[in-house]
Amino acid sequence: MTTLRVGEPLAIAPDRTCRPTLTRAQIPQPAGAAAGPAPQRILMLSWEYPPVLVGGLGRHVHALSVALAAAGHDVTVVTRHADGAPLEEYADGVRVIRAPEDPVTFPLATNSLLAWTMAFNHTLTRAALRATEAGDYDVIHAHDWLVAHTAMTLREHLDIPLVTTIHATEAGRHQGWLPEEMNRTIHGVEHWLASESGRVIVCSGYMSHEVTTLFGVPSARVDVVPNGVEPHRWRAPRTAVAAARARFAGNGPLVTFAGRLVYEKGVQHLLAAVPRLRERHPGLRVVIAGDGPYRGELEAEVHRLGLGGTVEMPGFLGGGELPALMAASDCFVVPSIYEPFGMVALEGAAAGAPIAVSVTGGLAEIVEPGVTGMTFQPQDPDGLVEAVHALLADPDRARALARQAGALVREQYGWSAIARRTAASYAAAISGGPAFAAERAEQRMAAGRTLPPVSAGNLLAAAGLR
Repeated sequence: MTTLRVGEPLAIAPDRTCRPTLTRAQIPQPAGAAAGPAPQRILMLSWEYPPVLVGGLGRHVHALSVALAAAGHDVTVVTRHADGAPLEEYADGVRVIRAPEDPVTFPLATNSLLAWTMAFNHTLTRAALRATEAGDYDVIHAHDWLVAHTAMTLREHLDIPLVTTIHATEAGRHQGWLPEEMNRTIHGVEHWLASESGRVIVCSGYMSHEVTTLFGVPSARVDVVPNGVEPHRWRAPRTAVAAARARFAGNGPLVTFAGRLVYEKGVQHLLAAVPRLRERHPGLRVVIAGDGPYRGELEAEVHRLGLGGTVEMPGFLGGGELPALMAASDCFVVPSIYEPFGMVALEGAAAGAPIAVSVTGGLAEIVEPGVTGMTFQPQDPDGLVEAVHALLADPDRARALARQAGALVREQYGWSAIARRTAASYAAAISGGPAFAAERAEQRMAAGRTLPPVSAGNLLAAAGLR
């Protein structure tokens, strides 16, 4: 799997076996940190964190951790090591501990993902236990199933509450199906992690319904905390926008997509719509920015449809290239089949692009049709054509919608507000910890430690989510 790096190169630790532990007295406090009552000491677990960025999870955890630290909380992130990154550092107000892989490594590939995950959790657990040598923590915050075994070990060993963010589910990623044993195993780990967490955080009302239905988590234990965005990071200089326009647009309108190239992102439906959009808008150019395992199939579809002169796939755009591309767009499209939240739609809006999104998952809660953008049904190229055409045919209206969307991002999705809501979830987990522990112990006495069997058929359809 490709590792994407951001920022300046980091110094290599001189000795991988030398792992000094910072004491709390040595850890500098961020300037201007809020002096709120009883700041919480948070042990954050994530399988990706800069410079390891595979999808959106690593960016989310980084921004949340920095915002929590800025609010006066004591945040330690334990994550995966990357070549060239220090094993331990204090950056952006956050203590970061990176766990290197053990000498016997497993490839991070589909057929060995579970083996890799278990090996990774062994080294992650040891690194997290080293972190606790510097002092006690109030709460553990785990992000998704890949850190579940470490989270459960630490919860039992440290006897502190566990909060888990479920960013997406295995059933959702596969449109409700669990076709292979690996998929069913991952679903089971998600079920176990959610059931054993004092609070479960999800990014949208849609995901709340998905988690409560699929995993049987009471809605009273689920907190909806949307993902955040830093608007200033997505505002590109005019010169950069002009350069992106000159590079990609030619003399016609520019339609763009950005994201990981996987089936559930729905890029295939955007490609299916391009011939009809090109008929209505001569000179149309379409840019698909990103990379992923579905890229080969998409490139083959571009060739099959004869779109080589219209569609460009430049791969991953780093630094300021992506905000500039978004800002240069006449329409930024999010054609996802499954999207728990839809962070990229917020990023497009923050960049100033008119947006058209599929009405699925959290996207339906972000974009109000005709007010902050245009919408269409997922897997519906005809609807996509009409939504994009509405923006391309009326540039003045498109820019008005873009301004409305940008204002929404600034008002409702800032990271300081997201951090406050997340801290409230921590406080609820801490105050409710004893009662939750007693409840889970009683349930285990009555039913044992086994999870309910996975139902046959489509789980989302059975739950009324499709």
